[in-house]
Amino acid sequence: MGEPAVVVGVDIGTTSSKAIAFDTDGRQLATHSIGYPIDEPHPGYVEQDPRLIFDAVVAAVRAVVDELAVPVAGLSFSSALHSLIGLDADGSPLTPSVIWADSRASAQAERLRALPSGLALHRRTGTPVHPMAPLPKLVWFAEQQPRLHERVTHWAGIRDYVLLRLTGALVTDHSVASATGLMNIHRLAWDAEALGIAGITAEHLPRLVPTTHVLPGLTADAARATGLPADTPIVVGAGDGPLANLGLGAVHPGEVACSIGTSGAMRVVVERPGVDPLGGVFCYALTENRWVVGGAINNGGIVLEWAGEALAPELGEHAEEQLLDLAAHAPVGSGGLIMLPYLLSERAPHWSAVPRGAYVGLSRGHRREHLVRAALEGVCQQLALVLASVRAAGNEVREIRASGGFARGRVWRQILADVLGMPVRFPAGHQGSSFGAALLGMQALGLIESIDVAADLVKIDETVRPDPASAATYAALLPLFSELYEALVPTYASLRRLAPSLPPEPPPTTAAR
Repeated sequence: MGEPAVVVGVDIGTTSSKAIAFDTDGRQLATHSIGYPIDEPHPGYVEQDPRLIFDAVVAAVRAVVDELAVPVAGLSFSSALHSLIGLDADGSPLTPSVIWADSRASAQAERLRALPSGLALHRRTGTPVHPMAPLPKLVWFAEQQPRLHERVTHWAGIRDYVLLRLTGALVTDHSVASATGLMNIHRLAWDAEALGIAGITAEHLPRLVPTTHVLPGLTADAARATGLPADTPIVVGAGDGPLANLGLGAVHPGEVACSIGTSGAMRVVVERPGVDPLGGVFCYALTENRWVVGGAINNGGIVLEWAGEALAPELGEHAEEQLLDLAAHAPVGSGGLIMLPYLLSERAPHWSAVPRGAYVGLSRGHRREHLVRAALEGVCQQLALVLASVRAAGNEVREIRASGGFARGRVWRQILADVLGMPVRFPAGHQGSSFGAALLGMQALGLIESIDVAADLVKIDETVRPDPASAATYAALLPLFSELYEALVPTYASLRRLAPSLPPEPPPTTAAR
């Protein structure tokens, strides 16, 4: 037997691109990450420069290649979902990368969602009709910037753009495409009705390929820049959410992956595509016979970041530990204080851009430790609503595995287990989506038999079990949390109508991440 082969998993994330080399035994050999900014030029606009992201990907890969003492068998990609870039005939960007957090297409999304065909569109494409998705964004461009819309030769996502510059091929995989609102998940083809709504044709979009599709190699320029041989195989890969399930070893039915980074999500692997009758969940592809059903929330770690800036600015940046210590001094349930953590509106399970954040139940006795804890509890309660929707879609939930930046905090780990009312297992070490991308690449290149090996390669570091008394308190509060959203919808709508006549909302003190 020779040495284990090495594949570099490249995760193109919201705030950074990360390259990590793994061997076929699951060992991490080298890693490098490079960050980049998020631009918010107008309220609701959340953009990035695709050229900076491409440069970060190349630099991260080069740093890992330089560190390795063994050859690289291939690159395989993960990327954040829902980005949209308009390209000209030469493949140069005509627009920024409009990312998932952008809400400029809220009116278009609400209009499409209200149509009799709105739910059918969701169930056919697997993607909720929400401003996060490229479909409403394309409608926005057609209505608000029609000349630009007409000039665009191809519309692509950020990973598609990176691959175009690395290999010269404009392709997108079934996973990323299943999150655009433009692909029929049952036929694995661009959806004619969705294209008509967007005002484009299939020729405006990349060629659809499986997630295991292998591109033959790099351009001469890309080979020089990355330090890799030009014939290095490039596996197209998949979206970061589905790959996070794989990277956590949650690859069998009933195994739920929970992640809380900037945003958050709950996802379970299923064997056939489908969306629940009420449209509370998404359905995105992983491989040809594996799909993930679940829901994403906009407000994860960003809520703790906001709490630090707004409630404890004297702690400065990177004050997560001090904030969690504050939260630990407040009681379970935050003394009857509930926070709806919709700082960036919200996605699952309501899929509406209308909601805003709110504290309810505030009294004179509450202090900032209560406000910080309520913020953490609100994020976890929103995830509990998503988990309920996953169950309502007919999916068994046997086990929960969790990852993300929040997992470093013991207080937040315990709140999550208590709110969900189930043990939560935290895998050791592995970098979810990057490891998932590497595993998918290994299968595509014939280096492992199946991605099912993930279940054996991912070791559990800790299992956090719910405290019965705390779990009972949160179970009593969850219906109130859910009812508050419905009760405040008319207020949210009125605030939106009044917004043009009010002073503009203050910009964030740091970019949303």
